[in-house]
Formats: sequence, C-alpha cells, structure tokens
Amino acid sequence: MSRAIIIANGEILNLDAARAVIGPDDLVIAADGGLRHCFRLGLTPRLLIGDLDSTSPADLATLEATGTQIIRHPAHKDQTDLELAIEWAIRNGHNDILVLGALGDRWDQTLANLLLPALYAQEGTRIRIIDGRQQISLARGPGSLTLSGAPGDTVSLIPIGGDAHGVTTSGLEYPLDNGTLRFGSTLGISNTLTAREAIISVQEGLLVCVLIFSTD
Repeated sequence: MSRAIIIANGEILNLDAARAVIGPDDLVIAADGGLRHCFRLGLTPRLLIGDLDSTSPADLATLEATGTQIIRHPAHKDQTDLELAIEWAIRNGHNDILVLGALGDRWDQTLANLLLPALYAQEGTRIRIIDGRQQISLARGPGSLTLSGAPGDTVSLIPIGGDAHGVTTSGLEYPLDNGTLRFGSTLGISNTLTAREAIISVQEGLLVCVLIFSTD
C-alpha cells in the first residue's frame, strides 16, 4: 500500500522542503483548503475531502476534469477536514501518513492538529507531521518509535496526557533507561542524535517526539 501524503490548510513556508518529502508513488490527499498548497506545489491530488468551504467552484471544476475523487461533507460536522482525511487514509489501508500544512497562526487549529495523531496512534499506524525542518511523531506505550536523521539533529520528547513511564532511548546524547518523563516537565527537550537513528521505547504513556533536522 502506498504512503499517504495529506496536505492541510495551514502554512507551508518552505515549498522546496515539502516537495522533497513527496515521492512519485505517494497518494496525495487535499484536506479542503490544502488544495491551494497542492497547486503551489504543482500537484494534482488523488482525493479532495472536507466540507469544501475553502475551495472555489473554479478549482472544483478543474479537479473534476482531472478525475480527482471528491468527497464532500456537510458544513455542520463533528470532525475537522484534516481528521476526515486521516480517517479516510487509515480506513483505506494507508498505515504510513505524512501531514503537511498542519501548523499555522490559529493556535486552536494548530494544537488540535498536533494532538490529532494521538487519536489514531495504534500498532502498525504511523502519522508524522512535517513542517520544514521539523518532524513530529507520537510514541504510545507499550511500544517504540524509530527516528531517522543525522548526528547533531535535535530530538525533543514531550509527554502529553500524563506522565510517560518506562522511557528508554538509544542513539541520543542524553539517554534514558526505564525513566519517567513527567507531564509538564522540560526534561526531554533539546536532546541530540548521536547516530543516524534513535529508538524511543515507552512502557506507559504518550510522547510527542519532535525531530529537528540540522539542514533542510
């Protein structure tokens, strides 16, 4: 099953960095207003999904002519367009999902989008949010997560929803061995990769894992 790239309606400030993570075999999904980023990137999405309140009739006509699948939801709904896109991707067998354009100047939307992968964090499914040089993933216990980068890249581990227990890491300058990251603590901020991969294991709890690449 191909990887799914979901393009949301937040900000994409570095178009070159966004293009670099999209492969020729990826399934591109536009979450409503994310369509504008698709056009900026020179992409035609395979699917447009949402209430389409941010999509113009002209753009809809353009997509219909290309054969893009369009799924319209009512304006009064219980999920954001991005959540609808993630749910569709998982339901259709895509267990590796990258999200672009998830962050922006609306803090409510940004916080909701950052936490949204926690709703779908399950065995066999990986959702990553990409923003320029930054990649955000989630690790839920009991389980582990592998982060791939280069020595010198920054890694931060932030517990959400409570303390994270049994945290063990390898490939980081400051390792943990069956440690606890307390909710609200900054202990896990600004660690550094010492290898090309870091493995984050968690026995109990949920970690937001932020990888910041040293170069674009």
